[in-house]
This record gives sequence, C-alpha cells and structure tokens, in this order.
Amino acid sequence: MSAVSSRLPVFPWDKLEPYKKTALAHPDGIVDLSVGTPVDPVPALIQEALVAAADSPGYPTVWGTKELRDALTGWCGRRLGAVGFAHENVLPVVGSKELVAWLPTQLGLGAGDVVAYPRLAYPTYEVGARLCGATPVVYDDPTELDPAGLRLLWLNSPSNPTGKVLAKDELTRIVAWAREHGVLVFSDECYLELGWEADPVSVLHPDVCGGSYEGIVAVHSLSKRSNLAGYRAAFIAGDAAVLGELLQIRKHGGMMTAAPVQAATVAALGDDAHVAEQRERYAARRAALRVALEAHGFRIEHSEASLYLWATRDEPCWETVAYLAEKGVLVAPGDFYGEAGARFVRVAFTATDERVEAAVKRLG
Repeated sequence: MSAVSSRLPVFPWDKLEPYKKTALAHPDGIVDLSVGTPVDPVPALIQEALVAAADSPGYPTVWGTKELRDALTGWCGRRLGAVGFAHENVLPVVGSKELVAWLPTQLGLGAGDVVAYPRLAYPTYEVGARLCGATPVVYDDPTELDPAGLRLLWLNSPSNPTGKVLAKDELTRIVAWAREHGVLVFSDECYLELGWEADPVSVLHPDVCGGSYEGIVAVHSLSKRSNLAGYRAAFIAGDAAVLGELLQIRKHGGMMTAAPVQAATVAALGDDAHVAEQRERYAARRAALRVALEAHGFRIEHSEASLYLWATRDEPCWETVAYLAEKGVLVAPGDFYGEAGARFVRVAFTATDERVEAAVKRLG
C-alpha cells in the first residue's frame, strides 16, 4: 500500500510551532495573528436556529432541504447579482476546505491533467491536485497558460493570502478565455463580503458571465462572514451540469451537511445585520494593525480585501516571523502560500479587540 500522504507537502502549520512557543512565553501572552479563525461569538439568531433543529434523528440529504436551497439561491441573487438561479445551481458542502481538497478527485482528474491556481495561493489548491495525481501549475495570468491538458482553473478573489481583488473586467476576460478553451473555472470567493478598498465581484455576476453559468462555479463559505468556521457551512453555485455530477458523487460518498447546520445556514443567509456588525469589528482591527505595522517599518501590499494584511520588512519571511514572535506576536510566513511570498508575512486581524490592542502596543 503506497502512502498517499507522500504525494503531499509537509503540513505547513507544523513548521510554525517553535515560533508559537516563543510567542507564548511573552509576559503578556501570545497575540496569535497567524490563522484566520473567527474569535467573535456566533450570532444569537444562528445559534437559536441550530438549537431549534437539534432534534434531527434522521439522515440529512446531500442536496439539502428546500429551505436551504431557497436560501442559497436567494442569497446568490441578492448578494452576487446572479440571475435565473434554480435549485440545480446550488449545492451545500461540508466546509470549503473539504471541497477544495477533494474537487479534482470528484471531477475524475488524474495523471496527465493540469490544475492551475495563483502563484500566491491557499495551499489546499495544490493538495487537491496532488491527491488525485494531477499536475499542479501556478500562474500570474491564467490566460497565458497552455490550455492543453488544463482541466481545472482556480481563481481566488479576494485572495488568500494577499487580499488582492480581481477587477470585473479582468474576471470577464479570464472567463471568456476559459470558455474558449473548454477549461472549467472554480472561483474561490469566500472573502467576497470583506472588501475594504475594493468591491469584490463574483464570477456569477451577469457582467462577468454574460448571464450564463456554463463552465463556471463559485465557492462560498459562512466561516468568516458569520463566524461559523466551527459549523463547516459552505456551498458552491453555478453550472448546473457540473453541480449535478458532483451531487451524484457526493451522495455515494455520504458528504452531507448536518441538518442543524443546514437550518443555521438558512438563518445566517437571511440576515445581513450580523454581517455588517462583524465587518465593523474587522474594519477597526484592520485599521489599528495597519497603522501600527506601517509605523513600525512594514510595507503593506494589496490587502484591499479579506481578513489579512500582506506585510513585508524586505527580509526573509522567517526572520520576520522570529522577530515578531519575540514580541509575542505570531504571524504566518509568506512562503506557506508559495515561493513568491518568501519576503512577506500574512497578518490576520481575527484576534479579539484586547489582543489586537496588545499587538499594537508592542509594535508601538
């Protein structure tokens, strides 16, 4: 039996442990800005919906309840501008990371097939390609790729880690190129509701896709917008033919979103007030950290959206990680996201107000 794990890179977060120990030793405790995990409470109306659905003894369906599909299609129309959406255009998934990691396998990709993703990117795009034996390829401009053998093209706007946003015209150009060459596009838009200096646009917007969803699918998550990382609530939306095939596969695999989580998702997507409140929290933390970092000699690049500041002191990223760890502040090294990030660090502003204030004081 060959070990599938041998195809994969070293799990990056394990490499950060020694620096975490250093940061933990700070007299005032660690300020962990390395992982973009929510720390604020789950909104009450979502918790109430979860509890109300707690008596769920039967199996949920992979496709989800009618109420969930109504909520998904309604939100895509209201928030993304999608037109003519039907239930066949949406599919709940068990967290977006699961989807990213296993999508190439579920699409039937393998040796000889190419999966492309941005040069600076979430590591799981590469993991998904390697799990099925496909070839991972990075790009700066996807339209400069050789389309021969290219079966899956990942877009990520707003970007993790950089916070860069692809403009509407750029998305339109890429979608047109992909369709011309028969390349399936999956657009990771999990940070779309967290635009600060730009207004992110979905590939499902009619100005981008021309009102047709052929060959395009968007990936969305409630982890960041609604503090639901612990719920594993996410969904994909777009090409009904692609989603229909994935639905059949996921039925066989038992990839079901828990019934209480489905009910909680309905409540979350039906309320915009809690999203606005959370945005205000993040905006304040972002502003405080940005000012402190820049005053301390850091340069911030991109970062017009998402939950991160892409920062550099123009030195190797691990030197920056070590420097900040001595101050009790833990950040993610940029090379976790590709060689192009080797002189940057990713600074998450998902810590509590008290911890962000502590980081600002130490940087001051």
